[in-house]
Amino acid sequence: MTVLKTKKQDIVFSALINPMGNLPKITQPKFDLLQPFRQWLDTIEIQNRKLAYFIAKLIPAQCPFERDLVLFGRIIAHIPPMCKLNPLYDQFVGLRFRALCYLVDQCGEDIKSYC
Repeated sequence: MTVLKTKKQDIVFSALINPMGNLPKITQPKFDLLQPFRQWLDTIEIQNRKLAYFIAKLIPAQCPFERDLVLFGRIIAHIPPMCKLNPLYDQFVGLRFRALCYLVDQCGEDIKSYC
């Protein structure tokens, strides 16, 4: 602990010098219930044209909940994308991307209708 003497009062720097000193030394790792499902989604390989079509149609390219509320031609409110609150959002987007890549690379399809 470092103390700086001034004319009016002492200033203690212990919290500034060692900000992590008050935290417990050993922290318990958090258990993630969704981790096995995340890993399973990340390991799905697309090897079927019908499955790739199904995934590309099922998972939207943009969040369908994001909206601008317009009244008399003016935006009065904006509803943010709620998809980011989904804990599996990144895995679903990755799965859709793999399905679209399969359709382009393996099947030679035009995917403009999915974007």
